[in-house]
Amino acid sequence: MTDANQVRGNRLDPWLDSYAARAHGLRASETRSLFAVASRPEVVSLAGGMPNLKDLPLDRLADATAQMIRKDGGRALQYGNGQGLPALREKIPQIMALEGIDADPEDIIVTTGSQQAVDIITELFIDPGDVILAEAPTYVGSLSIFSTYQADVQHVAIDADGVIPEALEERITQLEREGRSIKFFYCLPNFHNPAGVTLSEERRPQVIEICRRHHILIVEDNPYGLLGFEGQTYTALKTLAPDDVVYLGSFSKIFAPGYRVGWAVAPPAVRDKMKLASEAAILCPSSVGQYSIAMYLDQFDWRAQIQEFRGMYRRRRDAMVSALDEFMPMCTWNVPDGGFYVWVGLPEGLDAKEMLPRAVTNLVAYVSGTAFYAGGRSGRDHMRLSFCYPEPVEIREGVRRLSEVVARDLDLVTLFGPARSRHDDGVVAPAPDQI
Repeated sequence: MTDANQVRGNRLDPWLDSYAARAHGLRASETRSLFAVASRPEVVSLAGGMPNLKDLPLDRLADATAQMIRKDGGRALQYGNGQGLPALREKIPQIMALEGIDADPEDIIVTTGSQQAVDIITELFIDPGDVILAEAPTYVGSLSIFSTYQADVQHVAIDADGVIPEALEERITQLEREGRSIKFFYCLPNFHNPAGVTLSEERRPQVIEICRRHHILIVEDNPYGLLGFEGQTYTALKTLAPDDVVYLGSFSKIFAPGYRVGWAVAPPAVRDKMKLASEAAILCPSSVGQYSIAMYLDQFDWRAQIQEFRGMYRRRRDAMVSALDEFMPMCTWNVPDGGFYVWVGLPEGLDAKEMLPRAVTNLVAYVSGTAFYAGGRSGRDHMRLSFCYPEPVEIREGVRRLSEVVARDLDLVTLFGPARSRHDDGVVAPAPDQI
């Protein structure tokens, strides 16, 4: 008989048989896998959604942080409250009020970025095989979490006005007929990642009514809601249905992601369970991060800073759209009113995932649309381009380089036929407005 230790020693991973079933679903995200290549100085990265922090008053922040440490360092560097620093929870409603949300500090739980909030909610609600409804496409980071908890992600079609209520109703009805357990609907209603679209005001109460009728919790992930380029905001789903929605916010896009501070506003019973789950995982969110952000909100004109971010990202959006119009008229795309992303549709027969290595060779990076669908089953005909971080001149050059790759692949398709067959599994991708 072969010695078990010898067999294990021949494997790449000697502990392969010891992992929990959910560990086998862990995969590197396509965006993370690109970071090493995209960070090379010669590559123009239109891939990562990194906020542009060049406009932050770093010298003043450094001085204020030093003063905060001198004054409150004994508490800021200590363990904290599992629900979050009370002084910060009292200030967060001021931010939410800009979108018309009336939040009670007691209903807020501070998290390690909004990503942890998604993880906690999934842990609390999902047993293996349970259904999560999500837009098609949806945020890749949440898909990774859903996969870890062995959820069955069922996509719902969206268009230029966000999720289609009729498609949502149809998918729910179909799943209920099959006896499936639908636990929540995860959505990004404002300046969507990756599609860049916004759920219309007309559709918001329709979505609420459908989910309420079928007793489905809504998880409203809203990291970009204050980054409307003209200062516009939209009615939060949380405002329309306080007891049926868990709202997620983040300081990553409106201040700085390095602090890793986000928050959730949940109905009291859900909030209490989230607090317990968070304490079990991390004891408490970063105290020094919370003290730093509370200091920033108290001493700095953060509203003016958000306004500055809006103008800066609008100029980058304009550079992206202008470059697409100039260099890539063979493609389609949306023109987002806020946020970080343009969702580009490729000509018939082109494959965004297969094309990516050739793009990187041409010193430009993007994210294939496959990253934003469960199992990568769809999205090969789209790519996400991020305009948030590069300077406008870099954006133009990146799109120019990308256009060369698209043109070459299009020539090959014309000569030899499509490199792939499209399999959309019945999911309809957004239909961006053609420029």
